[in-house]
Order: sequence, then C-alpha cells, then structure tokens
Amino acid sequence: MCVQYLTTADVDWVKTHFDLALSASSPHDVFPTYPGMIILKSHNTQRTAIGPARFGLIPSWAKDEEFGRKTYNARAETVSEKPSYKHAWMKRHFALALADAFYEPCYESGKAVRTKIQQENHEPMAIASIWDTWTEPETGELIVSFSMLTIEASKHPVMKRCHKPEDEKRTIVPLKPNLFQDWLNATPESAKELLNLDSIPELIFSE
Repeated sequence: MCVQYLTTADVDWVKTHFDLALSASSPHDVFPTYPGMIILKSHNTQRTAIGPARFGLIPSWAKDEEFGRKTYNARAETVSEKPSYKHAWMKRHFALALADAFYEPCYESGKAVRTKIQQENHEPMAIASIWDTWTEPETGELIVSFSMLTIEASKHPVMKRCHKPEDEKRTIVPLKPNLFQDWLNATPESAKELLNLDSIPELIFSE
C-alpha cells in the first residue's frame, strides 16, 4: 500500500509523453490529503489535462474532506464494487499520478525500513489511478481527488520484499509508457486487464 510518494519535476518527460505542460516546481513528498499532479482525459471532449488533485479519493457523497485519509489506495479486485470507488470506476475516471518514486517499508532487517522505490531507468512514473470530484459544502469549492490502484504482488521481484513477512504483498501499478494512453482511454473492462504485474516497468530499491 502506498501512503507516500515523491512528485516529479521533469517538465521535458511530461511534454514528451503527454504533450502537456507541467508547472515548474521542486519535487516534494505527498501523503494522503496532500496535492499531487495527475493527468486525466475527458471522454466528452477527448482532451487530456494535467493538474493538482488530492491524494485520497473523496466521493461526491462524503460528508467532509477527511474521508480521503482512508481512500488513497483502491484494490483492483474490488474497486468496481466498493461504494467509495465504483462511481469513478464506472464513469471511466481513469488518471495517471506522476511520481519520481514511492516509498514502502522493508522488513528484511527485522525492522521497518523506509525504502525508496523507482524505475530502474530513473525516469518518472505514471501510476494507474482513479479520480472523482467533491463539492465543499460551505464554500462550494470543487475538489478533485484520486486513489492509486493496487494489485497482489507476491510474485514481483522487488515489491514482494516490502511489508511485514506475514502481511499480504501489494503494489501500486506504475505503467509502462506504451500503456499510458490505453489506461486513459480504458473502459472498466479493459482497465482491469491492465492492472497486472506485466504492466509494471522494472523497479529497483533506490538509495
């Protein structure tokens, strides 16, 4: 489960892969309820867009924004059924969260060691996500939020090393570049097919 990741500031990478302009900024860590940059596509206009969204999906019916503290990850196996996520999933609200790295605890030493994980080629990552909107009751502000999808990872050479030995092994799904548009254009059925270990580029533990 991913509760922390590092944003990317690689303007050229975003322009090359998406033909979109990433605002200049410094990389910073994102935790649940913090803003991070995502890319999404409107299926009405067919346009892609980039912008900030809160990490932790807030469904339209949530009473307050604190709801997002517990919805930062969505299990691929149940995302189409869970009340918090099923609207976004069925409406094809598929997004890519941009990151240079993410963090997971590794217990190989016997203790929890915060471990940085990134692509083997050190390029940024685009992580399979879903998004939704929520309206702040008092101000009327429209807030965009997102969750990263997770899959079973006991057979992944890197991600199986994370978490406690007795815990279920899970991983978020950074996608290979050739799958970026497939995800943004996916249907609920085809999106499920993309959420597998073969869709993930080579990952490494980084110093």
